[in-house]
Amino acid sequence: MNSKQKIITFLLVAITVVILFLYGLVDKEYNIAKEVYQVYLNGEAIGTIADEDKLYDLIDNNQQLIKEKYNVTNVYPPNNFEIIKKYTYDEKLTTAEDIYNKIEQLEDFTIKGYVITINPNDPEKEAFTINVTDKKIFESAINKFINTFVDEEVFIDYMNGTQKDIVDTGSIIENMGFNETFKIKESLISVNEKIFTDEISLSQYLLFGDQEETKYYTIKAGDTITSVSEENKLNTEEFLIANPKYESEDSLLAINDQVNVTLIKPMISLTYQLYSVSDEEQYFEKKIVYDKSKPSSYSQITQSGVTGLTRLTERYTVTNGEQSQGSEVISKEVLREKVDQITTKGRRYYGVTGNYIDAGTGWAWPTNSGYRITSPYGYRWGAMHNAIDISGTGFNSPIYAANDGEVVVANKQCKNCSYWSLGHYVVIKHANNYYTLYAHMNSLNVSVGQTVSKGTIIGKMGETGRATGVHLHYSVSIGQPYSESYRYINPLNLYR
Repeated sequence: MNSKQKIITFLLVAITVVILFLYGLVDKEYNIAKEVYQVYLNGEAIGTIADEDKLYDLIDNNQQLIKEKYNVTNVYPPNNFEIIKKYTYDEKLTTAEDIYNKIEQLEDFTIKGYVITINPNDPEKEAFTINVTDKKIFESAINKFINTFVDEEVFIDYMNGTQKDIVDTGSIIENMGFNETFKIKESLISVNEKIFTDEISLSQYLLFGDQEETKYYTIKAGDTITSVSEENKLNTEEFLIANPKYESEDSLLAINDQVNVTLIKPMISLTYQLYSVSDEEQYFEKKIVYDKSKPSSYSQITQSGVTGLTRLTERYTVTNGEQSQGSEVISKEVLREKVDQITTKGRRYYGVTGNYIDAGTGWAWPTNSGYRITSPYGYRWGAMHNAIDISGTGFNSPIYAANDGEVVVANKQCKNCSYWSLGHYVVIKHANNYYTLYAHMNSLNVSVGQTVSKGTIIGKMGETGRATGVHLHYSVSIGQPYSESYRYINPLNLYR
């Protein structure tokens, strides 16, 4: 072969090699261009599929029970699910059916809904979330919650600015709002979470919290709202909240009816200021005078007692239907002066000493007139309130000994001491094993061991300890409180 032929042959071989090489590149590029979808669950790859739409359709079409339960039209993959498109060469594929089965075994599917994050303004309380299928459910439940504590017409008038002016007595709502902030965000929600689908169940949750079951009581002959409430550690206001079909504590109960006696445990706090004008009764004192001309068995009411009446204009805070312990008193008007009851008793003398039987006296009210009882004796939020809270007489107004006795406790507030929640408080021992306790004082005027007469100023009104306003926490017990043997009684029983 001559040189020319050799050159021609080399060129032909070279051209052939180039053509074959280029053909291989084209074929390889064609294979690399294949589009597939890598499926991830919890950050781990669980397979590669050719068609992502087929997988989504499988998830949506095969979860009919979820659609019926939550009344939705679509079901979606789990929240920690991800599909990434990629290009691969000669990749082994997984069927959409196999991927669907893996997801169903490993995770819960999701539905579209709304997540409401509730952030309390109180830093000591934790934020929490509520899931709903429709944000209108939350809005309706909030309205039901409000109407549990505020009459619907009153709320509408407040929102529209059409509250009626007060004539004689009445009240006007001011500055209503929640102690929490609400953030609503549309999201995919796992069906393994609690999802509310109606406003009734959500409003019940907002009122009663996460209690496992609702407690019911079957009405018997002789039951009243008051007696049923006390038996189940509720006050009448809480009973009426749990059973809105009854208008007041005087409503009649039908035998064999079932009533809700679940302890109210609100998840949120509706707070408003109330400007109020009310006529408040002022208890009269039961005084005793002695007539030595009468026998010791003689006892006769010689002057009937008449309760006083004070028109009190004030402003105070109400949270979930419960008013604060203190109030801002704007004005007072005495409508009727109180008249003390006087009982005349006979004396019996023994010899020349002058000692006699029955030297007892009636009980004096522990504050100035113009007061209001902001919290009565009885159950409150499932706990027994063994006292009455008295407000309205003002910060630093005097507190009086309710009867003659000896001061047995005069403690100043101490955060690391027992009963610190009482703040500054005094306990007085009286005749017949009666004890009175006066708490949340701003200052003390007596010391332990001191003998005091009825009406002695023992301290000043304040809000020390765990108080939510200026007031006096006043309790009466048989036996010294917090000792081994004592029991509380309703302080008002001493004045009725």
